[in-house]
Amino acid sequence: MANDPVETNPESYRVAFENDRVRVLEYVDTPGHRTTEHNHPDSVMITLSAFRRRISSNGASVEVELPAGAARWLPAQHHSGENIGETDTHTFFVELKERGQRSDGESAEGEPAAAEPAEPLGPSES
Repeated sequence: MANDPVETNPESYRVAFENDRVRVLEYVDTPGHRTTEHNHPDSVMITLSAFRRRISSNGASVEVELPAGAARWLPAQHHSGENIGETDTHTFFVELKERGQRSDGESAEGEPAAAEPAEPLGPSES
C-alpha cells in the first residue's frame, strides 16, 4: 500500500494481525504527537482510550473527539493526524483488503463518479 502508516509512522503503528482478508493495526501516541501523511483503506476503528485529534488532508481538517470503547467506520482516505487532546490515543484499525460493493452490485474499485459526494474525512458512525 502506498503511504502505508506502518512505514510512514512506525513509532505509532504496528501490525497486530494480518491474513488475506484483513490487516489489524494498533495505534498509540501521546498529546502533541503528529503523524505524517498516510493512507488507510476502508476500515473499522476501535478506540481503547478517549481522545481528541485533528485529521487533515488536502487543506481540509476536522476535529474528532471519541470516547473509549467506540467503534467507527473509516472510509478509505489519505490524511495526517495530530493529538490535540490531553490524553494518549490508543486504537485498533481493522483494515479491509477487499473493496465494498455499491448498491447496484458493481465493484466499488476505481475512481468515484463525479456526481457522487467525496468520502468524509475522519471516522463516521455509518
